[in-house]
Amino acid sequence: MKDTTKIKKLPIGIQTFREIVEKDYLYVDKTAIAYELIENYKYSFLSRPRRFGKSLFLDTLDNIFSGNRELFKGLNIYDRWDWEDNYPVIKIDWAGDFKTLKSTHQVAQQILQENQKRLDIECEFKKNPAGCFRELIQKAYQKYQKPVVILIDEYDKPILDNLDDTQRALENRDFLRSFYVMMKANDAYIKFAFLTGISKFSKANIFSGLNNLEDISLTPKYGNICGYTQNDIETTFMPYLKDVDLDRVKRWYNGYNFLGDSVYNPFDILKFIKNDFIFKNYWWESGNPSFLITLLNKHHYNITNLENLKLGEELLNSFEIEKLTLEVLLFQSGYLTIKEQHQTPIGIRYTLKVPNMEVQTSLNALFLQHLADDTHDRFKEKRC
Repeated sequence: MKDTTKIKKLPIGIQTFREIVEKDYLYVDKTAIAYELIENYKYSFLSRPRRFGKSLFLDTLDNIFSGNRELFKGLNIYDRWDWEDNYPVIKIDWAGDFKTLKSTHQVAQQILQENQKRLDIECEFKKNPAGCFRELIQKAYQKYQKPVVILIDEYDKPILDNLDDTQRALENRDFLRSFYVMMKANDAYIKFAFLTGISKFSKANIFSGLNNLEDISLTPKYGNICGYTQNDIETTFMPYLKDVDLDRVKRWYNGYNFLGDSVYNPFDILKFIKNDFIFKNYWWESGNPSFLITLLNKHHYNITNLENLKLGEELLNSFEIEKLTLEVLLFQSGYLTIKEQHQTPIGIRYTLKVPNMEVQTSLNALFLQHLADDTHDRFKEKRC
């Protein structure tokens, strides 16, 4: 076992930037990308698979806008940002129970209540989430005499948690649409807004009215916004990986492509080191995609060949509750990634691939289970 007493602790499961800095956990500096994003966008959206570092990046933005200069010493943004120019931050993290529209409303009310307490603001429309969100934006602007920053994590979770029930998913989608449209109506009070999630709904579905929201998910200069690059592995992580076969690590955990560098899932690398370099399906096992089995059984998708799939840009960037496409779900969830991008006379097309050995072996097991269950069900039907 490697002696790690003189190197930093690994931030497994830690999504709070302040805790990582103050407790001296390892941090891969993403503040140069954060600065670039802030300087060039007012409303932006990022889609990435789960456990890719979206929440930590969002929390980093929170600390930048809150002016917590002491946390950024030694990082890229330290000498570039005006730390005296602070802004009120509204932070929305969709975590909770969304199995009924009532429970979704309750989660929204709780989130807004936490923001009211932190900003020392009180909403009159406490039981109307959209109305309270509007009030919160306007009153924060009035109280602090500064435009507000809005950071929304897992914007789509109330929908994704209900993919097995189309009606519930649609109800939550309509609720979120009425909630998010408040940003458009209060543009004059907003400095910056950043939303993260897994799925990429068409604007007509959930962002109707928010026409100025720019999707940076496949913008090459933001391709490395989440995830670890090969350079990170060979520099920042080298003290942890001195005696490890890096080519094998690359085959197992690298391969995700968002048109920047090929990147590793951070959770895999951290768990791999923590578990004494045992090759396992860490990311997959952290959240087995049961929704895929549900959808496979419900819609009878063709799963015979997932390599070298070709999709147009309009399909890759759409997510329709009423007409779920397996290839799009697999791409947006991280089980497929981009192999090549092609410019054609009729637009951009993408060739997809399975990113690495972890996902390949896991998908094989999942599909074998599905085929076995499907064969068993058909056999039972024939006997009956």
